[in-house]
Amino acid sequence: MSWSYSREHQKNILCMIMAGGQGSRLQPLTRDRAKPAVHFGGTYRIIDFVLNNFINSGIFKIKVLTQFKSDSLNKHISAAWSLNASLDQYVDLVPAQMRTGDEWYRGTADAIFQNINLITDERPDLVAIFGGDHIYKMDINQMIDFHLSRAALLTIAAIPVPVEEAREFGIIEIDADNRMIGFEEKPKEPKQMPNRPGWCLASMGNYLFTSKFLVRELLKGANDGATDFGKHIIPRLYKEYPVYVYDFNTNIVRGEKASTKGYWRDVGTLDAFFEANMDLCSENPPFDLYNNYWPIRTYNWNQPPARFFAGDNESHQGAAVDSIVSAGCIIGGGTVVKSILSPGVTIQKDALVEESILFPNVTIGPGAKVRRAIVEKGLHIPAGFQIGYDLERDKQLFHVTESGIVVLAKDTIIKA
Repeated sequence: MSWSYSREHQKNILCMIMAGGQGSRLQPLTRDRAKPAVHFGGTYRIIDFVLNNFINSGIFKIKVLTQFKSDSLNKHISAAWSLNASLDQYVDLVPAQMRTGDEWYRGTADAIFQNINLITDERPDLVAIFGGDHIYKMDINQMIDFHLSRAALLTIAAIPVPVEEAREFGIIEIDADNRMIGFEEKPKEPKQMPNRPGWCLASMGNYLFTSKFLVRELLKGANDGATDFGKHIIPRLYKEYPVYVYDFNTNIVRGEKASTKGYWRDVGTLDAFFEANMDLCSENPPFDLYNNYWPIRTYNWNQPPARFFAGDNESHQGAAVDSIVSAGCIIGGGTVVKSILSPGVTIQKDALVEESILFPNVTIGPGAKVRRAIVEKGLHIPAGFQIGYDLERDKQLFHVTESGIVVLAKDTIIKA
């Protein structure tokens, strides 16, 4: 059987974004929402970044597969991502429907299999299966060109990671032509890259399949009990078929500086989430939100501009340094340093916020101090209250990570 594909129909691609994970390592931020719906960088949600990668690449047929705690994600997608249906452009939400049985998704491959009708109905030439919970920019067309040039049936995007982090990923071995010759899912002893000691080649969880091949292998895998791409499908495929590995570091995004090339962050833990947000506050951020050639779209908050003003006298200046301040924020006589302020945040007189992430509509009361913290939306920090200065006390009241980041869950009530 031939799996040929014509470049003239390069845009006949269906994108399926995996957005159904529980995100348990991001608790308590994922207590009431799916991981891809977590606020990031002030105005965005995590899922916005992969959606923008496809839209900016000119790919407009997108299915978002949801499952756990999807209400917040559903509302965001519906409000922020309405495309032109008359031009066959869409970002469609696909809830778990149990079309093939009475079970939730048992793995990544099972999630696609349970929605195999989306592929057979759309009849695309290629199917892109991407995760919905990473921060990066990628011109998908370059991965497509690589896939076609190798006559691949499956292409996987990959990036080098330090060996000490490699146990969390699928680890790949390749030959001189980037064909996969080895694969282990989350190995205890990950194999290092031959030409780069201390580093391993990790799967980004982004797959590009020739459509007919994918359907056939999903049907075969369902009969064999194969439910996950990393655990079951990929280890079998690369031994029998042309499976290639696309080097993410070769991807070039128009308008990007050399210093931002290859930026990719898995924000699956609170520490990683915190660090990726702090990256945006750098003088020369490794992830650039301001590239006009690659706009990062999201929900229009329809808020007034941020406002800064002094308090009772000139000694109480409203100021923000090395920070992102979103629309609708009011900094009235307080100080913000290296922090992310989401829309509608208020910083009152003499308050100090340092190295922190404030979700929408947070209020920091007069004289309160917040350091190295993530504060959920709508919370009020009372006047004079301090967070991040006495971690032993904070551990009695809030969630504190091993690295000392204090996380305030939604609906937390703080008594001064």
